[in-house]
Amino acid sequence: MVSNLRTFLYPVLFLLSLHTASAQAIAFDPREATIASTHHSLYTGLATCREVVSSFLSRIEALNNHTNAILSLNPHALDLADQYDARLKANNGSFGPLFCIPTLLKDNYDTADIPTTGGNLALAHSRPSVDAPATAALKKAGAIILGKANLHELALEGLSVSSLGGQTIDPYDSSRTPGGSSGGTGASVAASFAVWGTGTDTVNSLRSPASANSLFSCRPTRGLISRTGIIPISYTQDVIGPIARCVEDVATALTVMASIGFDAADNATALVPSGIRGFDYAASLSQGSLKGLRLGLIEGFFNRTASSETTPVNDAMAQLTAKLRGAGATVVSITDSLYNATAIAALDTQRYEYRELMDAYLQRPSLKGQHPDTLNELYATPPGEFLVIPSQYEYVTTALVSSTGNQTWEAKPSYDALQHGLRNLTLALQETFTKQKLDALIYPEQKNLVVPIGSPSQSGRNGILAALTGSPVVTVPVGFSPATATAPEGVPIGMEILGLPWTDGLLLQIAHEMQEKLGRVRKTPGWAKEVVGVKAYAGGVPTVTPNRGNIPPAYPIGVL
Repeated sequence: MVSNLRTFLYPVLFLLSLHTASAQAIAFDPREATIASTHHSLYTGLATCREVVSSFLSRIEALNNHTNAILSLNPHALDLADQYDARLKANNGSFGPLFCIPTLLKDNYDTADIPTTGGNLALAHSRPSVDAPATAALKKAGAIILGKANLHELALEGLSVSSLGGQTIDPYDSSRTPGGSSGGTGASVAASFAVWGTGTDTVNSLRSPASANSLFSCRPTRGLISRTGIIPISYTQDVIGPIARCVEDVATALTVMASIGFDAADNATALVPSGIRGFDYAASLSQGSLKGLRLGLIEGFFNRTASSETTPVNDAMAQLTAKLRGAGATVVSITDSLYNATAIAALDTQRYEYRELMDAYLQRPSLKGQHPDTLNELYATPPGEFLVIPSQYEYVTTALVSSTGNQTWEAKPSYDALQHGLRNLTLALQETFTKQKLDALIYPEQKNLVVPIGSPSQSGRNGILAALTGSPVVTVPVGFSPATATAPEGVPIGMEILGLPWTDGLLLQIAHEMQEKLGRVRKTPGWAKEVVGVKAYAGGVPTVTPNRGNIPPAYPIGVL
C-alpha cells in the first residue's frame, strides 16, 4: 500500500515543483506519469483512455525533435483507446495490469500492425505477420503500443544511430548519445513520450540507456522471457526486458513479460524453475530491506583516473556506497583480477551466433514484405541501405563468414572453447557469491559518462559480465555529473545490481529500497517539463518522420 501510494505521489510532487505550468488545468498530465498514477486517473474518471493516449501522442508530435527517438507510431492506438473507454463506461469485467498504459517498443520487437525494421533501411518494408510473444503478452495485459523507438542499427552497438532513424540524442545533453542500443526507448521514457518501454540486451543494451537517461531497467535472467520474434544477435547473450521511470513500473512490466512461460521456439525458457513461473515481482517489492545486505563492490569495473568523464561516476558511486552503509548494508570490495570487463569480453559469442540466427529470422514464413533472406544479402544491398560504424566493421565482417560450427578468423578461440570459458566464468562468479556470502554485486554501468555523438564506440561499459553469465541485473539511477552548457541538469549516472540466476525479485527489492530509503535521484530533462496542449486527433494518430539527416559524418552509409 505504501509503495502504491508513493508511486502515485511521484507525479503529484513533480507537478507541484513546476512554477509556471502546474497551474494549467489539464485532464491528465503525462509528465513523469506511472502505471499507478495513470490507472488512478482512469479508474476515478479524471481522464479517459483517449485523453491519456492523446496526451502522449501530443508530446511526441511536439517534442520528438529534441531527441529524434521515435521511428513510427501505431495507427490503431486511438481506436484501441476508444474500445477501452467503452469497456470502462460499461464497467465490463476486470482490467489487465497494463490496461490503457501507453507503451513504446524498441523497433526489433515483431508487431503485426507496425513495421519492424531494426532501424535498418534494408528492412524498411519488412512486415512480420505475427506478434512476438512478448508483444502479445503486453497487449493481453491491456497495454496500448504507441509505436516503435529508434535503436542502434540492428542493436549492434551502443550509440543509438541507425540508417532508418538517424541519431537519437540524449535528452539531458544535446551533445551526447542516449546510450544503447535501446537508446530510443531510454530517451523516450525519460522525456515522458510513454509511461514505459521495452528494450533488448545482448551486452549492455537495456542498462546503458537506463544509466544515460536516469531510468530503471531489468536485464532478466536468461530464459525468464521468451525471445521469439525479436530480431536476434546471440542465443547465448540475448534477453529482453523493461525500462521505466520507477522500480514499480519495471516490476509490473517484467511480471507481464515473464507470463509467457515456456516457449518451445526458445528452449532457454525451459530453464525457469517452477517456483519462479507466475511470480508477481510488483507484489513482492516491499518485502526487501537494505539492512543486513552484503553487497560486493567490483573494484575492477572503475576507472580511477581523474577526469571530467570519470570523476563524476566515481563520486556518485562513492556517495551511494556511503548511503548504503548508512542504511545498514555491508559493502565488500571485490578485487579479484577476474573482474576485468575488457578481458572477459574475449568470451563474447555474438560473431559466432549472429549470422545463423539472423538468417533463420529473415527466412521465417511469417515474415512478409520486401526484405533480404540472409545476413549476407542484407549487407550486399546497394549503398544507402545501412550504416558502417567503425567499431562494428570488423565485427560484421567476421560475422558474415563465421558460425557456431566453424571459425574462420585468426587468433580467436573455437566456439566450443569459448563456451567452455563461459562455463568457467559462470562458476567463478558463483564462487565469489559463495565465498563472500553476497546478496548482490554492484558497480557503475559505465566507467565514464555516456559518450558524445560521433564517438567511434560506447566505451567504458561494464555489462559484459551479466551478458556472458546469463545473470539478472537491475539498473538504478545514482546521480548526475555537474551541469554544463549542453547538460543543464548534468549527465545521468547509473549503477548495476547483479545477482545470481533467478534472483530478479531480490534485485528489484533492493532497487525499490534504494528508491524509497536513499532518496529520489531521478530528474526530468528541463525541456521535457514543458506542458503540451493535447490535440483531438480526430483524423487518427500524427505522422512522425525520423531525422535521418543527423547521422554523424563519422558513420558512413554503404556496403562492406
